[in-house]
Amino acid sequence: MNTPLPDVPEVRVVGLPQLTQGFDLVERLDLPMHLKVHGPLEPMTGERLAQLADDISLRGRGGAGFPFGQKLRAVAKSAIRRGVRPVVVVNGSEGEPACRKDTVLLNRAPHLILDGALIAAEALGARTLVVAVTRNSTEISIRAALAERGLSDRRGQQLRARVVRTPERMVSGEASSVIRAVNGGPALPPGRRERASDTGVGGAPTLLSNAETFAQLAIGARIGARRYSHTGLETEPGTVMLTISGAVARPMVVEVPTGVPLRYVLQLAGAPPLPQGVLTGGYHGNWIDAMAVSEALVSRESLASLGGALGAGAILPIGPETCPLGEALRVANWLAAETAGQCGPCKLGLPAAAGGLSDVMNGGGPAALEALREVTQAVKGRGACKHPDGSARFFASTLSAFTDDLAAHVLHGGCGRETTGVLPLPEPGYEEAVESIPSGEKIFIDWTLCQGHGLCADIIPELIRLKPDGFPSVADAVVPTHLRGSAQRAVRRCPALAMRIEQSPADRAPAPAGRPALPSSNRKALGSGRG
Repeated sequence: MNTPLPDVPEVRVVGLPQLTQGFDLVERLDLPMHLKVHGPLEPMTGERLAQLADDISLRGRGGAGFPFGQKLRAVAKSAIRRGVRPVVVVNGSEGEPACRKDTVLLNRAPHLILDGALIAAEALGARTLVVAVTRNSTEISIRAALAERGLSDRRGQQLRARVVRTPERMVSGEASSVIRAVNGGPALPPGRRERASDTGVGGAPTLLSNAETFAQLAIGARIGARRYSHTGLETEPGTVMLTISGAVARPMVVEVPTGVPLRYVLQLAGAPPLPQGVLTGGYHGNWIDAMAVSEALVSRESLASLGGALGAGAILPIGPETCPLGEALRVANWLAAETAGQCGPCKLGLPAAAGGLSDVMNGGGPAALEALREVTQAVKGRGACKHPDGSARFFASTLSAFTDDLAAHVLHGGCGRETTGVLPLPEPGYEEAVESIPSGEKIFIDWTLCQGHGLCADIIPELIRLKPDGFPSVADAVVPTHLRGSAQRAVRRCPALAMRIEQSPADRAPAPAGRPALPSSNRKALGSGRG
């Protein structure tokens, strides 16, 4: 059994909502409803915003947990030193099958995310905002939100905003992958480690953070540090967004104050009373057992003290009826397939580790187990990105959490249970199934001018291929919205000026009537709740 999570699963809240405020009223908060629910947001200076982030102990909610105030100051310092304007990037790339909390926010509360991103852009003096997304639904929602604010990527605007689409892959959500995609390259780690605060989009200092992080910043900026700290633990104030799936009756995204017992949240989703184990932090996270679950609180510190991890906010229990090593092997094979193929520890090490786990399960004995431990250890700290380290963490946690099952497989050839497949994974063929939103435009080539340079096929291979005679063959398809930038770049760089982009006649339609007037300037929109 394998049931992938929907884009927007059921959403619940424990206590009073902050990020999910207004979800009981409408499916999606457009700009007027957003302002009714949350009210306007005033701009803040850079140091004041950084101090606010410190006061509410705001850390990145994408997995790494880096202090936001420290990141904000680093970008500001680098921008001042170099005399260039920084860039703000919202990382809404959520390529992990067990995570949906950012997708929920992007679909249902996009303006709250934009509030946080734009108040940061105003504080830093940034003139470029980029939102990276992975799914059709999130792209549609965020494009609509930008349009509601009168924001676009047109020249001459005080702030230029655009959306970049990344593949729904594990490695595509890493910060370096997102920056590479924004710069026009593939959404893969570049193979070298550079701090975005120094060199990011277009070589400029870049403030890149997770979608929920910017939404939390917007809440803190509105209600202030004192009121924000009234919710949750003193050391980790506020709420967190969790995605609960696995062996549960109702997969859901839940907003919960820090300090709430984890077992209560699991009961809310209909998890087994005594789970065999709970994977915390997602597929780069750690397993904890039923005893730890009974003691754990929803907090970074509490989970870490029990061997777990908050990570990207994914919590996945499994029941006693399934083989935990079989469940882990399914995830291991997926992690191995997610490699960027750019370094040995990832390209060779992860498939070897997955194969080693399979050998252990299939009666390989102590020798297979020892080989698995060795390859897992060899992967750590040697990759070009964080995927090998996160995957190695998952392997090591599996081996330490399920010792009885491991012994049964190593010594007796199995534990006697089937693998029921409760942990969500993409459907087979997901790598090739790329969703797209049609832009209503097509590429045309003037064959009287084309000289067969072939540059266009290098820039946009998704739509243009070279025929045996060296001349381009253009797909008879509407340009997807996320490829418009590449298509326009191909047109500009054609040496013979033989290419053009035109609106497809079948897609021409009158503009919808009744669109409300939108703020045009950055300052005006900030004062109207944009932040």
